[in-house]
Amino acid sequence: MRVLGISGSPIYDSNTDRALKVALEATGLKTEFIKLANYSLTPCRACLGCVKTNRCVNIRDDGVFLAEKAKEADALIVACYTPYSTIDSLTKAFLERLYPLRHIHGFMAGKPGGAIVTCAVPDKNKALPPAGDMGVNAIMFYMMEEGMNFVGAVKISGNVPCIKCGYGNECKMSGVKMMFGSDATVESVGINKFENQQDALNAARELGRKIAKVLRDK
Repeated sequence: MRVLGISGSPIYDSNTDRALKVALEATGLKTEFIKLANYSLTPCRACLGCVKTNRCVNIRDDGVFLAEKAKEADALIVACYTPYSTIDSLTKAFLERLYPLRHIHGFMAGKPGGAIVTCAVPDKNKALPPAGDMGVNAIMFYMMEEGMNFVGAVKISGNVPCIKCGYGNECKMSGVKMMFGSDATVESVGINKFENQQDALNAARELGRKIAKVLRDK
């Protein structure tokens, strides 16, 4: 049995990456970690050329290879972050490129899956969209529509890019102040690290264990 982990985060060794690796390790099974930023991937063009072949026939990139990886895997964990309150574009493109696996055979149906979502918007800020929940829902609904068994999600507190851009304290568009209040500063907000979030760490391990249990109980 093999569990495939997909990270849409473009940042090297990101919170998203590390959380996904914890979940994969917790399965105790054979796993594979794929970082989408290392591949050439464009969105589905909705041409329907894949209906009879279950393979994309219109785009010459790594999407075909990645879809085959998902097809061959016994379980799938998708990890992303939430720019503009939705899943990142690489993760969205990856999910779209799994569309060929749907036709006639439903190659993803019945497989256990889960979501890991890193979000910079604090849950307590009710003036902003619930970006973390929206990210989880996007992955969960993909899996639901493909007949997969969605076993759970992990939400991680991430970092608004304004923390590192060099102008987070004075920029009039600073996400630091938008998310944490007009008196917030880069220094007062600080950097969120996945390993310091015990609830998220536990949840990532639990997600891996749940996926393993579903596979073993089949």
